[in-house]
Amino acid sequence: MGVEMKPGVATDPWMGWLNESLEEWESAELLRNLRSVEPITSVHAHCEGRKLVLFSTNDYLGLSFHPTVRHAVAEAVRHKGMGPRGSALVCGHTLDHERLETKIAELKGMESALLFPTGYAANLSLLSSLADSDTTFFSDELNHASIIDGCRMAKLNGAEVKIYPHRDTESLERLLRDAARPKKLIVTDTVFSMEGDLAPVRELVRLKKEYEAWLLVDEAHGTLVFGENGGGVCESEGIASEVEIQMGTLSKALGSQGGYVASNDRLKQWLINRGRSFVFSTAIPIPSVVAALAALETVENEPAIRNRLWEWVNRFGKGLSRNLHSPIVPIVIGGNEEAMSLSQRLLETGYHVPGIRPPTVPKGTARLRVALSAAHELEDIEGLLDRLSKEGAAFNSQST
Repeated sequence: MGVEMKPGVATDPWMGWLNESLEEWESAELLRNLRSVEPITSVHAHCEGRKLVLFSTNDYLGLSFHPTVRHAVAEAVRHKGMGPRGSALVCGHTLDHERLETKIAELKGMESALLFPTGYAANLSLLSSLADSDTTFFSDELNHASIIDGCRMAKLNGAEVKIYPHRDTESLERLLRDAARPKKLIVTDTVFSMEGDLAPVRELVRLKKEYEAWLLVDEAHGTLVFGENGGGVCESEGIASEVEIQMGTLSKALGSQGGYVASNDRLKQWLINRGRSFVFSTAIPIPSVVAALAALETVENEPAIRNRLWEWVNRFGKGLSRNLHSPIVPIVIGGNEEAMSLSQRLLETGYHVPGIRPPTVPKGTARLRVALSAAHELEDIEGLLDRLSKEGAAFNSQST
């Protein structure tokens, strides 16, 4: 794959670097390629000439294909197109955006909310804009890449960043006890996207009170999945009112696209003025906003959808002889090649279950990541369990 050199002609250093780096990734079984997945329903698709059941989508409630959501989006496009194409501060903020921000704030039990183009952009803006030489961030080692990158940006603005072992509140407390800077922020996912486990949010609230810190939670995979009203893990654990900042996405259980930060009015004003990925990005298109509004309305009117998701979580857990904490089910294989080969064999039998490799997960923990949805049928759940049993993956692996 290397670049062929001609006598007297210098090799392009960029192409040489690209070729060498990609060869290294390929030899380590880390090279990724895109695969076209054409949707039929929220959990069925055509891919490589096969009709597949998707156990890969984060559309946990199947709302992206719900008739109410599709009708609302079609009407929005017919009457408003994509909406004004400008940043929210110029012309992109509409009454639909305002309505959605109000609904999210109510769902989260917060004063206000602010929409962002993505959840990734929300975390980058939050963490970089809150950082200065008086700040220390305390971040779980398995937090999402958007938090990791936000912390890296925060360092450039003078913040100190301390990483604590996954869910290890004793280590976190030692770090908090030794922190000298006055402004402290604990940052955690509530549902960890590759592990499927939950942050110990009650203990985090205790620690943030004792050490006079703020708590920022990423509810990307918790919103509409947990809590009596779908408010997330913070609602289900009864601590929503004690958390300073909740952020999340519209692209998981809400079945749309975009991100948000829910907090107090002053922080919203701060982000409007200082959040670079908010200020310098085009606002979320109106159809995506309307889809999220319709999804929230649908969940309010049809609580059975959320109950069905947890029915499948419990059924799948029983089939694996595991106590599952969320719709995210990791089946740890270990080696990169083994995990990807198993994923391909499942694809060939009709199941889209992605293999996940480093750097997305730690080295030596390549895995299948099963994502369950309320839109699945019992035959889908039973069929995947049967395939996994035949492969031995569900019972003989290092599954967490």
